Amino acid sequence: MKQVLFFLLFLATATTTLSAQKYFTRAGHIVFSSDTPIEKIEAKNDKATCVVDTEAGEMAFAVLIKAFSFEKALMQEHFNENYMESGKFPKAIFKGSIDNMATIDLSKDGTYPALVKGEMTIHGVTQPVETEGVFVIKDGKISATANFIVRTQDYDIDIPAVVRDNIAKEIMVDVAVDLEPLKTK
Repeated sequence: MKQVLFFLLFLATATTTLSAQKYFTRAGHIVFSSDTPIEKIEAKNDKATCVVDTEAGEMAFAVLIKAFSFEKALMQEHFNENYMESGKFPKAIFKGSIDNMATIDLSKDGTYPALVKGEMTIHGVTQPVETEGVFVIKDGKISATANFIVRTQDYDIDIPAVVRDNIAKEIMVDVAVDLEPLKTK
């Protein structure tokens, strides 16, 4: 009887472990844009780290601020030194949950809406974030996208008066990740 009980306990644990999966990437794509009548500014970062825990419905992102690249080197320098102070605040971090994870079937091809909520820390300031995203499952590959707005004033990012009209008060952020199973040793 002990052997049967042990086997059932082992089977239940193994099944939970197999269905509970973490996915990740170190090559997430983030693009932000500031569009004003005077100037359009865009920056890209292809080194975002993302982890999704499907059992807990949790998601986390980390982005090195200095990894954003701009069309003009001077914009990149001003972004890092004057606005984002990337030496003092090297990362932007998001930690949150996918509220409707139970409705997303990662084993079946399809497009699944996702409601993401959490907290984002930029420039040393943490703010709540809520946005809709999309998971796309195709041939066993998992990708996710989302977009949202960041207001510079919400994160204490000071824009000098001389360029204030060149930079939008609301920055559009687009996120795209291709996720792989996280292999644990």
